[in-house]
Amino acid sequence: MKGLSTTRRLTVLLALAGLYFSAGKLGLELAVVHASISAVWPATGVALAAFLILGYDAWPGILLGSFLVNLTTAGSAAVCLGIAIGDTLEGLAGTYLVNKFARGRNAFQRTQDIFKFVFFAAILSSAIAATIGMTSLSIGRSAPWANYWTMWFTWWQGDAVGAIVVTPVLLLWTGERRMKWDTNQIVEACAVLVLLLAIGLTIFDGIFSTQAGYAPIEFLCIPVLIWAALRFGPREAAIATTILAGIAIWGTMRGNGPFVMQNKNASLLLLQAFMGVTVIVTLVLAAEVRQRKDSLEKIRLMALSDPLTGLANYRRLVEALEGEMRRYGRTERPFAILVLDLDGLKIINDTYGHVVGSQALRRVAEILRAHCRATDLPARYGGDEFVVVLPESERAAAEQVARRISDHVAKSSERPPISVSIGVAVYPVNGISITELVAAADRELYAKKAEKNSKTPRTADSVNYIL
Repeated sequence: MKGLSTTRRLTVLLALAGLYFSAGKLGLELAVVHASISAVWPATGVALAAFLILGYDAWPGILLGSFLVNLTTAGSAAVCLGIAIGDTLEGLAGTYLVNKFARGRNAFQRTQDIFKFVFFAAILSSAIAATIGMTSLSIGRSAPWANYWTMWFTWWQGDAVGAIVVTPVLLLWTGERRMKWDTNQIVEACAVLVLLLAIGLTIFDGIFSTQAGYAPIEFLCIPVLIWAALRFGPREAAIATTILAGIAIWGTMRGNGPFVMQNKNASLLLLQAFMGVTVIVTLVLAAEVRQRKDSLEKIRLMALSDPLTGLANYRRLVEALEGEMRRYGRTERPFAILVLDLDGLKIINDTYGHVVGSQALRRVAEILRAHCRATDLPARYGGDEFVVVLPESERAAAEQVARRISDHVAKSSERPPISVSIGVAVYPVNGISITELVAAADRELYAKKAEKNSKTPRTADSVNYIL
């Protein structure tokens, strides 16, 4: 919000007020105990997400939206202003606590942060809006003092569950990295959606009658949510729980499903309690699975990367070369490798220390990363040697890449100045095994190095570097 112009900021605030107004009106359609109190209040989730995404400066949009939604429903302007202030403070307090204790927008990435979000944003902060709102209604004689705590509980639970159900969807779908799905994943996602809709409608569309006695059929939806959490992630799990919540509320208000009681408000409170717990468990499971996958990916990368340069290590290099050989067996398209040697590394180490020598190796690695194609694989072969695998490349193309890399290394402005010698080998022209291929490139590399040293012998005095 701070970086926006006045016009754009005003536009964002008005759009936010409109979104909050729409969410509030949707919630008040389900109001039972009072025109301004609903057991379903998605607007709290909208407010929390807005503050976490846009910052605290978004408060005028929430204040305006809350004021308008209540003013167009019931009560005097003073009472509606009191409710709006409570709703705004609820969002500000919840956002402050989530930012401080639950990693802000990233609250749904780790299990411990999800529980912190539930406690601070849902359980604790929702009491602010319920208390200020009920007090405003009671002082303004819009609600009797005798029903204060009954209505307060409905207000609090509506806000709490609204935060638990709606906020994750808005945060995860606006901030989490997008994953590219293949055809199998798309088919699987469609299967999850169809099954979720089928089970949700079966449970909450009156197929099972509550007159025959209570049966815990609502738990039939749990396996589908577990499927979404295990196979996809927090983002998809959040949208699955939101879809289920919508179906459940729709069916319950029509008098169908296992949560229907004689009192509609009691039915909604019971349903909201179930949905709140279900969403928390589903998001926690999704976060645990995501953390485990991320940890395994980090371990895999550590096993296949060089700790000093961050390039692929020898194991990853061998895998890539074997893969290219198999590809040649299918396509008969040759590939090339470059073997690079950092000239004078021992002189740099002896003169300036191994820290400077290690930095010189990292400089070469950075240039390789920057100037190789996305399909190429730069790797550290060992010591001061690097190898670059160039898929589907002939010698001419490989030599062009070698010249480009050599020129960029030589032009580096960092001190001390460094240079590399590069040998090229092409499969299967120069060898039909990894050993033969690397040996052929090595021979060319050392021939070039010998030629270079015969022209300009490199000594410690020739390294123009001042510590």
